[in-house]
Amino acid sequence: MVDNYGGYKHLFKQGITELACLAHARRKFFDLHMANKHPVAEEALQRIAELYRIESEATGYSAEERQRWRAEHAKPRLNAMHLWLLQTRKTSAEGGALSRAIDYSLKRWPAILRYADSGHLPIDNNLIENAIRPIAIGKKNWLFAGSERAGKRAAAIQTLLATAKANGIEPFVWLKDTLEKLPTCPNSCIDELLPLRT
Repeated sequence: MVDNYGGYKHLFKQGITELACLAHARRKFFDLHMANKHPVAEEALQRIAELYRIESEATGYSAEERQRWRAEHAKPRLNAMHLWLLQTRKTSAEGGALSRAIDYSLKRWPAILRYADSGHLPIDNNLIENAIRPIAIGKKNWLFAGSERAGKRAAAIQTLLATAKANGIEPFVWLKDTLEKLPTCPNSCIDELLPLRT
């Protein structure tokens, strides 16, 4: 699942399947609505909110149940939204904020739609985006890590702490426990200290 970063395009030509984030598409309409309460952007936001409502109702479903649920409830709304976007685009000014927001979604539509054909693919990438937000927000601070080597160490530590959190392990507790065990841990057993739930 990716945003519109051009570096990914080469991978898709090699057969990797693209999955687009609905939250990224939503953000374009959200920004337009916040700027001037655009009624078309508001309708797009309402349509997307309905897709998220449908998704929230499938929480706890198995992959097979979620796939059936999405086929029955999300797929028709996605198809209707696609037609609405195509029709709305015909009447939007070329190069305007609305046409750019619509084009963003239309260019990625097959990748946006892909989640609804499965029961295991996510509707968006918010889980990962929220996990990396502290690092993205602090990126100017990381410029002053002292050296490239110190920066790599900081990245490794942040990765371990984020891995602990992603695995339901309290990062501080894991770090304290690991630092206590590290001096007596043989190199051959160092992987046992990783913050992974098995």
